[in-house]
Amino acid sequence: MWFFGVVAVNISVPPQLAGFVKEQVESGVYHSASEVVRAGLRLLVEQDRQKRLEELRKKIAVGLEQADRGELAPLDVEQIKTEARRRLAEMERADQPGEN
Repeated sequence: MWFFGVVAVNISVPPQLAGFVKEQVESGVYHSASEVVRAGLRLLVEQDRQKRLEELRKKIAVGLEQADRGELAPLDVEQIKTEARRRLAEMERADQPGEN
């Protein structure tokens, strides 16, 4: 997921985190406090993505085990298409500016 544009946000952090941010900027690793916060948020986004991916892999493994045992549900292609279209429309609505 990539984000474009910038939105100003005020945040409050405990003194320890403020000190860490200041150290990162003073060390030259980052040029501003905003860069430090963005880097941390990118890590959280990636961590969340990895967590969801791992959950998906577990569900796939369960499904494969069920298939190996012959526990298969009938495949309803039309229902799958309908659900996919519903989810796509939902995602498109969520991506509309000013709608969130």
